[in-house]
Amino acid sequence: MTNLIKSFKITAVLEGISYLVLFANMLLIKPFYIDLYKTLLYPIGMTHGLLFIAYVLLALLVGSKLKWSFKTLGIVLLASLLPFATFYIEKRYLNTAA
Repeated sequence: MTNLIKSFKITAVLEGISYLVLFANMLLIKPFYIDLYKTLLYPIGMTHGLLFIAYVLLALLVGSKLKWSFKTLGIVLLASLLPFATFYIEKRYLNTAA
């Protein structure tokens, strides 16, 4: 497995985790602890934003390397917008690339 694909696998998992942590901050912490929510929002949001950008860029690079169809690339990019979907992408599309 190339380093590019390995990096994308790690980024996909981390992006998915950061997305869930961002939701947890909004849904579980905000209603009860407004000050803690505000304190955590910037670092969690910034981390998720950077991982999201890395996910998209790495998806484009890996897609061109593996010669993914436009449809496959679209599915991989759409997964970055749905909770838990990056975990599916990591298992479905990247384990077969190993």
